[in-house]
Amino acid sequence: MDVDLAAAYDRCRELHRRHGRTYYLATRLLPAWKRRHVHALYGFTRYADEIVDRTEDLPPAERAARLREWSDRFVAGLHGASVDDPLLPAVLHTIAVFDLDRDDFASFLRSMAMDLTVMSYPTYDDLLDYMEGSAAVIGTMMLPILGSSDPAAAREPARQLGFAFQLTNFIRDVAEDLDRGRTYLPDEDLAKFDVTRADLVAAKAAGRTTPRIRELIEYEVTRAQAHYLAAAPGIPLLNPASQACMRTAYALYGGILDEVAAQDYDVFVRRALVPQRRRMAVAARALLTPAGTPVQVPGPALEPALAG
Repeated sequence: MDVDLAAAYDRCRELHRRHGRTYYLATRLLPAWKRRHVHALYGFTRYADEIVDRTEDLPPAERAARLREWSDRFVAGLHGASVDDPLLPAVLHTIAVFDLDRDDFASFLRSMAMDLTVMSYPTYDDLLDYMEGSAAVIGTMMLPILGSSDPAAAREPARQLGFAFQLTNFIRDVAEDLDRGRTYLPDEDLAKFDVTRADLVAAKAAGRTTPRIRELIEYEVTRAQAHYLAAAPGIPLLNPASQACMRTAYALYGGILDEVAAQDYDVFVRRALVPQRRRMAVAARALLTPAGTPVQVPGPALEPALAG
């Protein structure tokens, strides 16, 4: 492998190891030849996210210019131009190897640009439009790398898993997102439970939730669980060598919702994390689970809540 290309893959892997602990652990269960391609996709998404979220001291126009410049460099690389970038060669190589849909990457970059100007979402449909690019397309990017016995049938579950993971992050990171001036809980949901943005800010400052915010978070957990339910049929359709990885990711991200519930839906008292011992146990169990076995949907209250 070309030295620069190998270095780009190493850079992506390091970003993944440092910032994506849950998914990085799951990725270690993949065959070695697949891992670097998953690292490349993670590196792409993480680097774009860092341009948006780790440059907050810069004016919005300059942050937008940096994202646009990097996006233009990426698009030029797609058209065969030589790219001087620490990680894009790995991303471009992965796209070429698996003939990934270029429209998915355009959709992702569109959602990243939205984060520079959109601070809240009036309705869940509006949030879904954002998550189509920030989350659902990650699932469809990943699918050719993971492989499937029925790619057409696995496509929608892959999209739903992207939604499920993204919503899990939004629920866990309410306080962190407030620090950036954003709320990813739809305005209509806040109104449904008589919660204002000021209430969220006050709860963050106090380090504890309120009864109305607790009900709001429980509602959002139920909504995320519905996406996990829709995603569940896709994992047994993956190539057997990829199933342990995605079973682990599915269980660990779902486990964050379990931790939120265990905190009585208080996302301000502490950041919900799956304990390391449980993480290792989940990975070991996934390795021992026969291919094709259905996954367990997180959250014991899911089906009654959906039925209501």
